[in-house]
Amino acid sequence: QVRLMESGGASVQAGGSLRLSCAAAEIPVRSSCLGWFRRAPGKAREGVAVIGGSDKTTYADSVSGRFTISKDSDNNILYLQMDNLKPEDTGVYYCAAARRWACPGLRESGVGYWGQGTQVSVSS
Repeated sequence: QVRLMESGGASVQAGGSLRLSCAAAEIPVRSSCLGWFRRAPGKAREGVAVIGGSDKTTYADSVSGRFTISKDSDNNILYLQMDNLKPEDTGVYYCAAARRWACPGLRESGVGYWGQGTQVSVSS
């Protein structure tokens, strides 16, 4: 049974940094499409960043240059380094995975598995 367990969410001030982690079980980080999505208060869930088996990454325009997605294939962990955080980054962040080498962009339709989510709150 695939499990995705996020951690690292917290409350920070604007301009601060956080690193989210997602420990994956029963799905190989090395050869899967993995990503981070978020749901801001009152808004639909949106794609933030994805990384494929070839380490090709795609970022939402709103986070490009501030967030970095990466993976530790030996320990089966996905990361999201978030720098220069803004209040509009506030939301629940979800780890996502699909059993495929390449990621179909930031679309939810490509996701096979979801984590429970971790809360990120950024104050001005």
